[in-house]
Amino acid sequence: MLMRTDPFRELDRLAQQLTGVTGTWSRPSAMPMDAYREGEEYVIALDLPGVAKDAIDIDVERNMLTVKAERRPAVKADDVQMELSERPLGVFSRQLVLADTLDTERITADYDAGVLTLRIPIAERAKPRKISIGGRPAHTEIGV
Repeated sequence: MLMRTDPFRELDRLAQQLTGVTGTWSRPSAMPMDAYREGEEYVIALDLPGVAKDAIDIDVERNMLTVKAERRPAVKADDVQMELSERPLGVFSRQLVLADTLDTERITADYDAGVLTLRIPIAERAKPRKISIGGRPAHTEIGV
């Protein structure tokens, strides 16, 4: 039900790890995610540790879901000297093409412990249904 949009995402992630370059608004870093079906909905879980809730932007246009987030540096006093900085800062983004069988009008989002969880219900028209054999539509005849 989900389609990957960027086949080179893993190469970008590896290059960012090796070079230490973080994402910008014009070239955001990837955010790791899991996607799975749970009952009558699809669940997407995105890792965003250290990102404030108000720094997350979720948009859906037609069947394109876009999640952008920015991890900003922690406010530090003037007398603080950084000894080690391994946690990436900057902009993170993920775009997913959603299948037409998902109900994009009823997406819900929760953010807890650094994990953004999106729940997308399966559209009613995509759910399996029984079709009777030999049933004819009812119609009335007009007699004189």
